[in-house]
Amino acid sequence: MSSGQAFCFSLDKCSQSPTEQLKTFGVRIVSSSYVANFDVLRGLQAMCGQEVFASPLEGLKVIELGTMIAGPVGCTLLGDFGANIIKIELPKQGDALRHLGPFVDGESLFWNVDGRNKKSVAIDLHHPEGQDLVKQLVAQADAVVENFRPGTLGKWGLAFNDLIKINPKLVMVSVSGFGQNGPYASRAAYDRVAIAFGGLLNITGYPDRPPVRPGLPMADYLTALFSAFSRS
Repeated sequence: MSSGQAFCFSLDKCSQSPTEQLKTFGVRIVSSSYVANFDVLRGLQAMCGQEVFASPLEGLKVIELGTMIAGPVGCTLLGDFGANIIKIELPKQGDALRHLGPFVDGESLFWNVDGRNKKSVAIDLHHPEGQDLVKQLVAQADAVVENFRPGTLGKWGLAFNDLIKINPKLVMVSVSGFGQNGPYASRAAYDRVAIAFGGLLNITGYPDRPPVRPGLPMADYLTALFSAFSRS
């Protein structure tokens, strides 16, 4: 059976409505919509008396050292397919995405969607104690994902060359605006910078006006998608 078929289940044998079933398995309903991952679907299959299929990436442990979208959403996608994602967040304030609206009941909708499938740990990477904690996690991990500006992790002793001494089998994915080397490598970048450099803004909008930025951070999400493929 293909992985696509693993998503399929029938509600014919179930007495509860789809929304009630999703709530049973811990899915928070926001504006009558929801995001379901493999764990939820497997639970629904079990409730309906159907054969339960293993998640494709079950047993894979990924340490996420990222913030916002381009790096972290790639981990979110891996989590959709069963990987165990451990997200490192800044103490007291957490990921910046937690503070991006719109909000429902004081929680960011962006965070509730893009931050799904993860177990968060607050660690300050600026301090040696925090760096040691990350190394302990990496020793038991299969992969690390980061989207700091190139060179930042090296200052903390957490660059790839440092981490493979702890875990020789480690796979590391680094996401940055202009790559890990080259004349612009040290520059910070956000989505609008990437789509401008890539030429997308040159073909959007109106001929007699400035470029029109797409309503969604397309470069960030596409980067996340392709980085998830590279890890798979």
